[in-house]
Amino acid sequence: QARAGIISTVEVLKVMEAFVNEPNYTVWSDLSCNLGILSTLLSHTDFYEEIQVFVKDVFSPIGERLGWDPKPGEGHLDALLRGLVLGKLGKAGHKATLEEARRRFKDHVEGKHVLSADLRSPVYVTILKHGDSTTLDTMLKLHKQADMQEEKNRIERVLGAISQPELIQKVLTFALSEEVRPQDTVSVIGGVAGGSKQGRKAAWKFVRDNWEELYNRYQGGFLISRLIKV
Repeated sequence: QARAGIISTVEVLKVMEAFVNEPNYTVWSDLSCNLGILSTLLSHTDFYEEIQVFVKDVFSPIGERLGWDPKPGEGHLDALLRGLVLGKLGKAGHKATLEEARRRFKDHVEGKHVLSADLRSPVYVTILKHGDSTTLDTMLKLHKQADMQEEKNRIERVLGAISQPELIQKVLTFALSEEVRPQDTVSVIGGVAGGSKQGRKAAWKFVRDNWEELYNRYQGGFLISRLIKV
């Protein structure tokens, strides 16, 4: 109804606040998706920082309950929920989540304590969103060293979280490099487009500037339509 302009978005935010004690992954996934859409729309307004505060307020209680480490008797959906919540808090700049993500990432890179598969995406996205050129270089190094395609894809999908304009360009150039399989290039560009307001503009310009190469590469297949959609 809010998307159709029938009710105020404020009403939606009030409803969202009521889910603060919700334990179900599917519900949180839906809340996260809708907040993501709102966040994207509000990135063009003066309310962007305020929606990040709202995200932190809504997701903090469930984040504290879940913690970082699996508890005995947890199921698959609990692991998914933990990844979703920590990623959301990290991206929004939740201080404790950011500090813990940086600590665990450092241990992971140094080989002291390897991150579990379900925590890698939220940790990667958090440190990139609030990272610099050294962070990006470390991620690209991890990508090069990864022996499993699953890990390479995981890294490719989150590289777009980086915020600085010159680093966004570096990620876009990387998308068309030989380091990335042609079928995965779209994921990298899509990640940049969805990562930030600056990323969206940069990705659109990049696609236009490299249209001939991209079009020839995908020859009107489903990947070109996916690229346009993202």
